[in-house]
Amino acid sequence: MCGIMGIVGTQDVAAQLYDGLTVLQHRGQDAAGIATSNGNVLRVEKGKGLVSDVFDAASMSQLHGRMGIAHCRYPTAGSEGSDEAQPFYVNAPYGIALAHNGNLINTEALRHEVIEQDRRGLNTTSDSEVLLNVFAHELDAQDELSPESALRAVEGVMRRAKGGYAVVCMVMELGLVAFRDPNAIRPLVIGKRESATGAEYAVASESVALDLAGFERVRDVAPGEAVVITQDGKLHARVVAKDVLARPCVFEYVYFARPDSMMDNISVHKARMRMGVSLGEKILRVRPDHGIDVVIPIPDTSRDAALEIAHVLGVKYREGFIKNRYVGRTFIMPGQGERQKSVRRKLNPIPLEFKDRVVLLVDDSIVRGTTSQQIVQMARDAGAKKVYLASAAPPVRYPNIYGIDMPNPEELIAHGRSEKEVEELIGCDWLVYQDLEDLEAAVAGPKNAGMHFDTSCFSGEYVTGVADGYFEALQAQRSDEAKAKRRA
Repeated sequence: MCGIMGIVGTQDVAAQLYDGLTVLQHRGQDAAGIATSNGNVLRVEKGKGLVSDVFDAASMSQLHGRMGIAHCRYPTAGSEGSDEAQPFYVNAPYGIALAHNGNLINTEALRHEVIEQDRRGLNTTSDSEVLLNVFAHELDAQDELSPESALRAVEGVMRRAKGGYAVVCMVMELGLVAFRDPNAIRPLVIGKRESATGAEYAVASESVALDLAGFERVRDVAPGEAVVITQDGKLHARVVAKDVLARPCVFEYVYFARPDSMMDNISVHKARMRMGVSLGEKILRVRPDHGIDVVIPIPDTSRDAALEIAHVLGVKYREGFIKNRYVGRTFIMPGQGERQKSVRRKLNPIPLEFKDRVVLLVDDSIVRGTTSQQIVQMARDAGAKKVYLASAAPPVRYPNIYGIDMPNPEELIAHGRSEKEVEELIGCDWLVYQDLEDLEAAVAGPKNAGMHFDTSCFSGEYVTGVADGYFEALQAQRSDEAKAKRRA
């Protein structure tokens, strides 16, 4: 999962892209980059670390131009080295920079095509560089450089690339090109603002990046749609993919997105509130004599759900953990050892809220389970009489192959286990999960009733289909053990 943004403005955009990355930082803390252009010169600054670590006054002063793209990286496919930082850039044709959120599931086949058929070189193991070269080849095959030729080039990309992807490109002497996979798995939002010198456009992974820069959210990029924003502020758009079927990633609403974001016309904040309502109602059904004294969220993403659970149950809501703001999100830490060390650095309990109480802890989801084990033990050490745990999401039993780092089923605590077995492993007195149908209904809400999502990590159903042997190859490449070997 990564954060991307692009702007076509009427004055230098680097500072706005930097600000946009700071509010998309939750989507990736491994690396960051910005590319800008004044139309005929392209400049790129990127590196490993947080946005504030990568950029300083000197580097920002080099980023001139009225159009630009930005990226914050969370490592999935490929290695974790600094050469994987985006945006990626190629000289031919025209000069193109690309930033990508998601994951291709036919990367190896495309890699061979790019090298052997398209006669283009690759410098990294990243699927994003493969995607850039596929787009560059398709654009080079066009007779001219125009909005129409860029739309046709994206059509060629979508015929070849398979997986979940949201992309923003900067093409010299043309403008920005943005597109979203035919299933709209990864999010991409369009914003617009009027200036004294004309219309300005932006695209971003989440609407919060548009809000900060003063853009009004216009709409989401549609499934299989390509959008071209020329340097003079004209927008051209068309659905170029065949067989489109909207299936936005439900895990965006569970965990990744900020609560103040709007994606696919859904408020993340309201979606999480509805998750809490449905889970509270389930608790009342299956355990009417629950005996819960207090509901405590595991900060931050579970707060909305926890508050609604407390309302439904008619019990107290309390903040029981103090979060260290200077430790990153443990789910996207590169490596199990680093994740385990970070939990104790990240959270500290307030004993007053736990002592002699039956406590219901609420988390957004339970993935590997190590964090949950430690937090349950923290609650016991703080004096809780009993510790219950509620997950606003169903059991995570299967890999996510569209850009979230859940590669190895054996690393998922619920894989191949019953809920009772997971409860025993975590060490809580009672564990309750959200039901999948309730999760989908909660995210869709009444305005989008009947809307369906990519729920593959819960259901094991993959809308793109999966080739034989794919999961085994993915495990060999992306498991914690494989990453540790590469780092060694």
